[in-house]
Amino acid sequence: MASPFPERGLARRRQIWRPFALALMGIALCGCSFDLGSLMPEKDKPQEAPKEAAPAESAVSAANVTEAQAHTAKAQSLAKSGETAAALEEFNRAVGLDPYNAQALYGRALIYQSKNQHDFAIADFSAASGLNPQKVEPLLGRATSYLALGKVKEAAADLDEASEADPHNAQVWTTRGQAYERLGDKAKAAASYTRAVSLRPRDDTARSGLARVGG
Repeated sequence: MASPFPERGLARRRQIWRPFALALMGIALCGCSFDLGSLMPEKDKPQEAPKEAAPAESAVSAANVTEAQAHTAKAQSLAKSGETAAALEEFNRAVGLDPYNAQALYGRALIYQSKNQHDFAIADFSAASGLNPQKVEPLLGRATSYLALGKVKEAAADLDEASEADPHNAQVWTTRGQAYERLGDKAKAAASYTRAVSLRPRDDTARSGLARVGG
């Protein structure tokens, strides 16, 4: 996946987005509706296509919705235990039964992201966001994957939307600062880092970013 940045900047860019990917997975431990727990990233592997969801036009029965919820709960438990392969299977079953299950889509996206399968992660984050447009977590997740792929403008757009939806989310502001720093917009980067530090004074990432852009 091509990046618009010079080769010698690759290591630095990885240092920028990887902490956010891990932090994003930690967000799930804060009790939000997308509760999944922290997932450990794995080495790059060949991407496998996700199981196809049921056709959107087909009706989803109440029984399917209930069964999908059970699979989602089991997947979340497995993910928290570090059993990501088994969790992915359960999320696939949940989405197959109910393609409108936002929690399953979000959970599956986090697993794909932990495996550096960012195209699949972006697809699931997008679906989850479409089902719950008021939720910040899918936007932040998609932005993190966009940053990993070097799609910084797309990440910044998601983070702009996320910061408007939840202006008190420090992680959103920190990640937004990184995105705008990579775009060369020091003013927006500094403003974002400043807001992050005001919300979370011990955010070392935001504090170091603020120092870099001269805030």
